[in-house]
Amino acid sequence: MADTAYPLNISVPSDAEGQRLDQFLVSQIPDVSRSRVQQMLADEKALVDGKAAKPSLKLRGGEQLTILGDFQPPPLHAIAEEIPLDIIYEDADLAVVNKPAGMMVHAGAGATDDERNRGTLVNALLHRFGQLSDVGGELRPGIVHRLDKDTSGLIVVAKNDIAHRKLANQFSKREVKKRYTALVHGWPEKDRGTINSPISRDAIRRTRMTTKGSGGRSALSHYEVRERIATPFGKFALVDVRIETGRTHQIRVHMSSVGHPVVGDSLYGAPKELKRGTTKAQPGTPAVLTLGRNFLHAAAVEFKQPRTAELLSLEAPMPEELTAFLEKLRRA
Repeated sequence: MADTAYPLNISVPSDAEGQRLDQFLVSQIPDVSRSRVQQMLADEKALVDGKAAKPSLKLRGGEQLTILGDFQPPPLHAIAEEIPLDIIYEDADLAVVNKPAGMMVHAGAGATDDERNRGTLVNALLHRFGQLSDVGGELRPGIVHRLDKDTSGLIVVAKNDIAHRKLANQFSKREVKKRYTALVHGWPEKDRGTINSPISRDAIRRTRMTTKGSGGRSALSHYEVRERIATPFGKFALVDVRIETGRTHQIRVHMSSVGHPVVGDSLYGAPKELKRGTTKAQPGTPAVLTLGRNFLHAAAVEFKQPRTAELLSLEAPMPEELTAFLEKLRRA
């Protein structure tokens, strides 16, 4: 919208009758989100027949819309919040945190209000440590790499810029060893395997990544089956996955691409709930099991301390909700 001349006048055609005002505006103004349109309406920078209107207004056709100017939300700055943290390791340069599932690492760059900048790992880190590295920017202080919101486990955080750059260099050179534990649907044909499939953003569902697109970035994952579990809910495999690259949703995309989506990961083909089949079950086995998160845990990380070059090898056990879910399957 930066090149758009204001005021901008739009005549509502008759075939737009019944549409919500905010939905119609999104279709008319390039590169603008619905939340941003709603904020423009709230700030009276978008008028209907010269008057302020609610986003939910149903259009009749024939109205004259006037866009007086663009809405630019103030930039977000990460804020400190008192949130408990499970610190696995800490020294003067870095910390390694065991992140719970359900916690975002940092606020999204597209966040438009302060409420979305709360409850994140960054908020908790700022309260705990006060000062972190600035390399990642004002929304991502200290963040060297990320974990998905519904993935638990180890994440490395830099306290100063020198440590951040050296750690980032280890990640980019694939010198950092990362091991994840996942429960997947079905039994892989072999006990060990490698998935070497480039990953790109899905052209249609933009929240997803895919191995079927063109121009993807290289991605390499190695899996090893730890346990094969046959249950009334189906067959499952507990696997260790080591990744050499750190692409968005890498393990989730790769395991789904070979027909074994991560349990709980409905975005990549896993059912939202497990339903008991006709196979005989133990007394008391429920008809349905739900997890409420992805069964994916960043269990171990190994890297060099950026200042001393000491090799740090750290682990975090599976959280209770995963071990409890696994036991329910084993006992079913």
